[in-house]
Amino acid sequence: MIEFLRIDHRLLHGQVAVSWFNELDVNTILVANDSVAGDDFRKSAIRLAKPEQAKLVMKSIDDSISAINSGATDKYKLLIVVESVADAEKLIKGTGDKITLLNVGGTKQREGTKNYSKAVNLTDLEVDQLKALSKSGVDVFIQQVPNEKKMILPE
Repeated sequence: MIEFLRIDHRLLHGQVAVSWFNELDVNTILVANDSVAGDDFRKSAIRLAKPEQAKLVMKSIDDSISAINSGATDKYKLLIVVESVADAEKLIKGTGDKITLLNVGGTKQREGTKNYSKAVNLTDLEVDQLKALSKSGVDVFIQQVPNEKKMILPE
């Protein structure tokens, strides 16, 4: 069962591996990212950040969608981490109503972005994508760590 979907450009690191993993009481982390899926070096680096008690799976976005839709992930309490708003949108749309909440935890500053929190920088297109997901029934919020207050994107 999918417990949590997080956007974080760093993918798996201390905040996800310790704070969110423990707060959510999950047992499996799925890193859904096309470039990681084909990069053994990045996979090795991500494995180093994995909590000892966690099962870690790294798949492309399309393979993640297939696994979720097939029911193969149903037996796990799943925390999914993606790198971008576009990846989150593709994953949510590709899995129907299986993902009902989206945490925007970290997006790096890039050309054309505006700062929305200390770790979240979004383009106008990304804001529109997040607002559309929210209107479709997904609980979308900005929150870097569990003990911070949730922020909703301004209308």
